[in-house]
Amino acid sequence: MAKPDKSIFERFSDWATKFTGSSYAFLGATFIVIAWAFSGPVFNYSETWQLVINTGTTIITFLMVFLIQKAQNKDSKAIQIKLNELIAANEKASNRIVDIEDLTEKELDQLHCYYEKLSDFAEEDADIHTSHSIDAAKRNQDYKHEFFKKKHEEWLHKKQQKGESI
Repeated sequence: MAKPDKSIFERFSDWATKFTGSSYAFLGATFIVIAWAFSGPVFNYSETWQLVINTGTTIITFLMVFLIQKAQNKDSKAIQIKLNELIAANEKASNRIVDIEDLTEKELDQLHCYYEKLSDFAEEDADIHTSHSIDAAKRNQDYKHEFFKKKHEEWLHKKQQKGESI
């Protein structure tokens, strides 16, 4: 798949994200702080001297917040697409969870509860490979419940036929 042309901002953002996470950026920032500290006696540790580092770090932090958020949004979107592809490719996975990132917090909490229930079903099941979705697990549990209910009723009926007390 050919990569599309990126905008100037996109290219700059990618470069800045890679650079600011590098050893060179850390060493550069460390050098600036050390140079600032050593320049203290020259400027008599004045308020202006302190204001330079405070203003510089505030501006850099402010800009980095947006750069980091952009990088996280891009990574998050790429991960969601990869997960959606895995869900779509797996015949036993539920396609209902593709694009769940668009749901509300309440809807996500409800879905989380369903998966907790699925986990409970799996713990009760002898073979962890028998159920692959909430629907399958529910059907499996319903079948087991009916099976054991029927067996219990048969046992009660036999006891009653024999005249035994329960």
